[in-house]
Amino acid sequence: MALISLTLRHAKKYWWFIAAVLVLQLLSTIAALWLPSLNAQIIDKGIAQGDTDFIWRTGGFMLIVSLGQVITAVFAVYCGARASMGIGRDLRREVYRKVDSLSTLEATRFGAGTLITRGTNDVQQIQMLVLMTFNFMVSAPIMAIGGIIMALREDAGMAWLVWVSVAVLAVIVGLLVWLLLPLFRTMQEKVDAINGVLREQIMGIRVVRAFVRENFERDRYGVANRDITDVSVKVGNIFVLMFPVIMMVLHFATAAVLWFGGHRVEAGDVEVGSLTAFLQYLLQILMAVMMGVFMTMMIPRAVVCAERIRELLETESTLSFPERATAPTPTEGRIEFDGVTFGFPGAEKPVIRNASFVAEPGRTTAIIGSTGSGKTVLLNLLLRLYDPQEGSITIDGVPVSSLTRAQLAEAASLVPQRPYLFSGTIASNLRFGRADATDEELWEALRVAQGADFVREKEHQLDEPVSQGGTSVSGGQRQRLSIARALVARPRVYLFDDSFSALDVATDAKLREALPDATAGATTIIVAQRVSTITEADQILVVEDGEIVGRGTHDELLESNEVYQEIVRSQLETAEASGGAA
Repeated sequence: MALISLTLRHAKKYWWFIAAVLVLQLLSTIAALWLPSLNAQIIDKGIAQGDTDFIWRTGGFMLIVSLGQVITAVFAVYCGARASMGIGRDLRREVYRKVDSLSTLEATRFGAGTLITRGTNDVQQIQMLVLMTFNFMVSAPIMAIGGIIMALREDAGMAWLVWVSVAVLAVIVGLLVWLLLPLFRTMQEKVDAINGVLREQIMGIRVVRAFVRENFERDRYGVANRDITDVSVKVGNIFVLMFPVIMMVLHFATAAVLWFGGHRVEAGDVEVGSLTAFLQYLLQILMAVMMGVFMTMMIPRAVVCAERIRELLETESTLSFPERATAPTPTEGRIEFDGVTFGFPGAEKPVIRNASFVAEPGRTTAIIGSTGSGKTVLLNLLLRLYDPQEGSITIDGVPVSSLTRAQLAEAASLVPQRPYLFSGTIASNLRFGRADATDEELWEALRVAQGADFVREKEHQLDEPVSQGGTSVSGGQRQRLSIARALVARPRVYLFDDSFSALDVATDAKLREALPDATAGATTIIVAQRVSTITEADQILVVEDGEIVGRGTHDELLESNEVYQEIVRSQLETAEASGGAA
């Protein structure tokens, strides 16, 4: 069972706390079971016989026992909390590391919404079940079994009342579990859905507002919200029904004890104190069963959550990086693609077919082609976001599959098509690739990326706060900061994935003029949409429908490659049309 295996695997670390919980809960429960017996003695031997000294002695002893019960219960809760919170922390860490190790394919298959839910809400459900188990489920069976023994010791003639009451509650519990299990599974799926919708709307808020789609998105969120509300109401209805039924059983049991016990007292078969103790033991037994009911209500949802977490943890990534360096870290940056073919699972045809090229250190290789031709996929393959089905990719003759994550990150730095900044400061984002970079190095990278001027205008300059995703700066500023971040890392291979699209023509020209000095000696690969960005490249690769259909310099391709000629022609016509309109 997923729930048991996940919990036990992480519980080993906290055996001392768990052992302490068991001992302390045992002592606390024994004390609670002792009190009704002492109370019965006060009634039968003290009050009935008018022995005041006995009442004071036994009452004082009861006070000591009660104090001991409180102290052991408090320490039991503390140890249980330490163990359960530790188990939850370790499980969250394991889920996070698994998510971090997934390839882009697996992460996309699960979806961001469900990955977030499994790492937060699902883990929390298991953590709460473990906490409640330590606090209640450990003591409940001790209380129930001990209570039955003590009740029979007081009056065995009414044992049938105990069995009937417990049996009725057991039937109720079984029915409730049967009803709740599918509902809790559905509830977690609805939590995934509403998290996914909310995350998408937050990330795409600018697009939503730009197209005035607030009402549509509000309705879409309303549907997801209504779905989870409907399931929650169904669960709540069962909970609402549960407590009145259980209280009804308790009241009927109490009435039955008083009715039948009264006749036994009248007949002289049992004393008043023993009847009082029997009633208290019966209530303790039923309260223990109630605690078991409460725990049982939590188990179905935790079971569902554990199965979802196990599904994630047992997912094998299609990518595996060596844990230790078995190959030298690239020092030159020579890139070679040899017959590389890649296609997404379930796709009709490969995205990249038989791609072969060499990118030399100290030279700039540009990749251009129509939208969807596979340009970005080439960079993703180099960074091992995917692995090719055929062919090989090497850096300095070393297959990228032989490099550790750290080696690959040290060798190549990417400026993505959609730049992303993390919450923090400008400095913390620039140091993302190299934590020991000095302020002077940060300013130099910003100067090359044409971002120094706008950073100096900020109130706190390098310490200026940056919001999550970089939404506190404009698109062009975010792109320049992303370029500066790559420059700070000082890799052997620079990858620019259409990284100049948000820049105006003047800034683009200044950046291209400054880049060669900053990246001197390194291999530079630029994916571009604008021909003007790559005219000075040492090698231009023309990609069409996943195949490299042309390579050469700008002038060579203008003379010999029809696809490149068409791209240049279309951009010139667009520029002329824009100029004429102006």
